Amino acid sequence: MTPAAPGGETADTGGRPAGWRSLVLLGAVSAVAFVILVGLGVWQLERRAWKEALIARVEAGLAAYPVAAPGPDAWPSLDLRDVEYAPVEAVGVFDHAREVHVVHTLVEPKGPAGGIGYQIFTPFRSDAGWWVYVNRGFVPRDNENPATRSAGQIEGETEVAGLLRAPSTRSWFMPGDDIAGNAWFSRDPALFAAAAGLPPDDVAPYIIDARFDPHLPGGLPQGGETIVSFPNNHLSYALTWLGLAAVLAGVLLAFVVKRVRG
Repeated sequence: MTPAAPGGETADTGGRPAGWRSLVLLGAVSAVAFVILVGLGVWQLERRAWKEALIARVEAGLAAYPVAAPGPDAWPSLDLRDVEYAPVEAVGVFDHAREVHVVHTLVEPKGPAGGIGYQIFTPFRSDAGWWVYVNRGFVPRDNENPATRSAGQIEGETEVAGLLRAPSTRSWFMPGDDIAGNAWFSRDPALFAAAAGLPPDDVAPYIIDARFDPHLPGGLPQGGETIVSFPNNHLSYALTWLGLAAVLAGVLLAFVVKRVRG
């Protein structure tokens, strides 16, 4: 005789209530997992479409003639995701006394200098009166002191051209920004401006990564080192998630068939 479960239900197997309850519970959990896996796969396909559009826009922009860097009137509505890597230009004067040194290791330099060093971010006062931080380029560690590269400290009104870049804060695993020692890991004009005492409302919310200037005396800072590389592995990720969803569905179906027949 089959033992009875509490409440008078049989507790062994087959199509009896206790067995069906466990089967329904397993199906519900599997359905949730299936929806999550499919959702992740669809999300990766959407990310792939976004990445391909970004690559196409950036590649087209790199070859385009620079336009005027957005001024204060455009900042409130500026979506940096839509304009990042756009070629821009501005006319004004560098404030070299307030340059910021961002710790950087240049692994694959396009110019002669590379290795451990700094990116030099210098506030640039446009001829319209507002400020923008310009990443003038890379200098080796031995050239951190501006006196070692004085020939490249451009004085007077000049024009800068480069790629518009969004700010970025330091990664969680990096040391904190050493403001007193001028050794930063953040690339954030708002933080730079606060440390320099510049009026925050007059500082652009973006950075200009300067192009390489073959005529810069001394060659430092070495511009044109912006990394424009967008790994696009989203299709393989999507196939992985969708494949896992298919495997889950197959395993569940096989289990249900075996359970019903058994």
